[in-house]
Amino acid sequence: MSPTELSVDSSTPSGAKAGKLPMAALWALSTAVFITSLTETLPAGLLPAMSADLGVGESAAGQTVTIYAIGTAATAVPLTAATAGWRRKRLLLTAMAGFAVANTATALSGDYVLTMVARFVAGVAAGLAWALLAGYARRMAPVHLQGKAIAIAMAGIPVALSLGVPAGTFLGKVLGWEVAFLMMTVLTVILLVWIAAAVPDHPGHKGEGRPPMLRALRVPGVSPVLFVTLVFVLAHTVLYTFIATFLDRLGMGGSTDAVLLVFGAASLVSVWVVGARIHHRLRSLTIASALLVAVAAALLAVLADSAVAVYAAVALWGLGWGGVPTLLQTAAGDAGGEQADAAQAMLVTLWNVAMAGGGVVGGVLLNVFGTSSFPWSVLLLMLPVLVVVFAARGHGFPARRTGA
Repeated sequence: MSPTELSVDSSTPSGAKAGKLPMAALWALSTAVFITSLTETLPAGLLPAMSADLGVGESAAGQTVTIYAIGTAATAVPLTAATAGWRRKRLLLTAMAGFAVANTATALSGDYVLTMVARFVAGVAAGLAWALLAGYARRMAPVHLQGKAIAIAMAGIPVALSLGVPAGTFLGKVLGWEVAFLMMTVLTVILLVWIAAAVPDHPGHKGEGRPPMLRALRVPGVSPVLFVTLVFVLAHTVLYTFIATFLDRLGMGGSTDAVLLVFGAASLVSVWVVGARIHHRLRSLTIASALLVAVAAALLAVLADSAVAVYAAVALWGLGWGGVPTLLQTAAGDAGGEQADAAQAMLVTLWNVAMAGGGVVGGVLLNVFGTSSFPWSVLLLMLPVLVVVFAARGHGFPARRTGA
């Protein structure tokens, strides 16, 4: 979902030379991350309405998340390699324009097939954006502030979850789900102007081609990080994609926006903690994140009949999940070393394979076992995540980061 770009320019921006961060540009990138994340997850709060208007079941409507992730996973590496020579600003503007087109088509479509095509196009745009944004933020900052710059850019993810999805869910209930997607288009058009005015440009990287994937897999620590990425994201997506349906079955369908607000607010806290501590505590923060999500799943599995327990579990889930993109991205970069770019490219691909798989697995679980199977599935998937993180003490999730 959020790898650094495949190749990093060694040039240093003027803001970095002065030892400070270009905040206007970084907040523009954070808004781009917000749009990318919200476009991906917005259907989670709108599934009942979307399924009714498109004339399909909620399981089929949930595949609008799956097809988005497939578009990203299938195109992130080849498209990023194909556009390696493009100016970075031009590429970012192109990717964001793709979101404007895709969200407009989604809003205006009354046909399920056309909606799925539009969602696939949005996923393709996301593949370009995710392979660009974190690296773009890093190149704007001096070395000692690069982690903070990436954290600011990635803050768009929890903001999308804490404010965007609940707001979209509310708009969907009051004005219709189509309005939520049209509002995304309006925000994207504003962002295009902002990027043009405030974000510095960087040259592309001609002739670098496809990164050496197999070579990166042989680097100690890369495989554990990629495994954790695949399974952790799969566990999260199984439940999050169908959260509106899950809550509806509990008799809390009218509280979906409030529940998502709690989740997102907790995610914001998680991002703040991770941003402040990741330099010295990557391993312990990753373990804590996995444990919090596992405990949240256990609470939802055994105490879902209590609204208080549901809200508590969702808060723990948000605390565990919010910092995960930054943690896994940093772990992949650290583990990859000289092959960090290839490791990051594989991370974005596996992240979106997991997103697609979560939608499919969640749809099967919904049809075969019902919504009560979601939290148990999350808990089951988190067990190997914890085992691998604990085992990767030497490489992948070391007790002490190199240079920390």
